[in-house]
Amino acid sequence: MTDSVRLTLISHAMTDAMSAGRFPADEPLSATGRRQAQMVADVVVGPGAIQLAGPELRARETAELLGLHARTDPSLTDLDCGRWRGLNLRDVCPGQLQVWLTDPVQAPHGGESILDLIARVAGWLESVANAAGQTVAVTHPAVIRAATLLALGSPAESFWRIDIAPVGRTVMRFRDHRWTVRL
Repeated sequence: MTDSVRLTLISHAMTDAMSAGRFPADEPLSATGRRQAQMVADVVVGPGAIQLAGPELRARETAELLGLHARTDPSLTDLDCGRWRGLNLRDVCPGQLQVWLTDPVQAPHGGESILDLIARVAGWLESVANAAGQTVAVTHPAVIRAATLLALGSPAESFWRIDIAPVGRTVMRFRDHRWTVRL
């Protein structure tokens, strides 16, 4: 593995689902989200940087508004919320929601568990660590939380304690066979 790897993770901008407290579907950015992305469209991308985005519309639109020429990467897909996709939080059985928020092994929605997401992101981070240079990836708060947990060696139970803002940036470097995080 190389020691000259820099990864910039950028969270997609705001959507109507985020504002309304709904589980995400493949929705576009809201007007607010488009303004957010345009206001921070100063992403510095070095020559030869790998530019990636999650396959969902909101990630691809954010990347475009940031001036990136990103290719989609399925490893950057948002957490699969299964049957809860598009539902408002208040429309989910409180007991099932509590289980999901407190036990990273559980996926009462029939989609992906937090542990499954973390494993997927771990595989992707390993591939990034093996590529020299800079990678810029526009993705989802859940993916960035998982990457941050992995870099810090934190337990999966800490997943929901990390708050990722719309168009927020998290910079990670791979040095001495480990990731470091710069906030």
